[in-house]
Amino acid sequence: MDLLQTILNAQNGRAVDDLGQHLGLDRDQTVSAIQGLMPALAGAMATNAAQPGGLERLEAALSGGSHSRYLDNPSQLAEPDAIQDGNGILGHLFGSKDVSRQVASGASARTGIGADVLKRMLPMLASLAMGALAHRASRSSTGNVRLNPSAGSGGGLMDMLGPLLGGGGGGLGGALGGLFRK
Repeated sequence: MDLLQTILNAQNGRAVDDLGQHLGLDRDQTVSAIQGLMPALAGAMATNAAQPGGLERLEAALSGGSHSRYLDNPSQLAEPDAIQDGNGILGHLFGSKDVSRQVASGASARTGIGADVLKRMLPMLASLAMGALAHRASRSSTGNVRLNPSAGSGGGLMDMLGPLLGGGGGGLGGALGGLFRK
């Protein structure tokens, strides 16, 4: 299951419902907002993972953090710790609040949802996305996050990020298209 579907289906859709409730959005608006923001988040994750040492840093963040709690209990997404975690993730991915504002503004133009709402959603969604990656990593065949997929069958971090990194041909744009297929 791709990252977008993992988020949309988390806790049988409760993650979407909780996120929308925190922001005053109905379910359709929340799904639209998530779909509008995820390409930028996934693209930034792929770009960061492709940098020298990027996979190792992501592996450490997934192994050392407790991000999966947001996928397991999405009601925590609006808590100050989740917002702080999300802002830290966004800072690492985007490098500045200006980029986060641009992402929210672009998604607003595509979805019709106010940029101010999307700016508030971004850190929650970043926490949820890391939670989804951490959850998927923890379900590997060994229970450990691994960089090297040849160390065992399936579950390695490269297996999870391969589509993000464009390993299947077509570059990052093609990879993101595969990541967000419906």
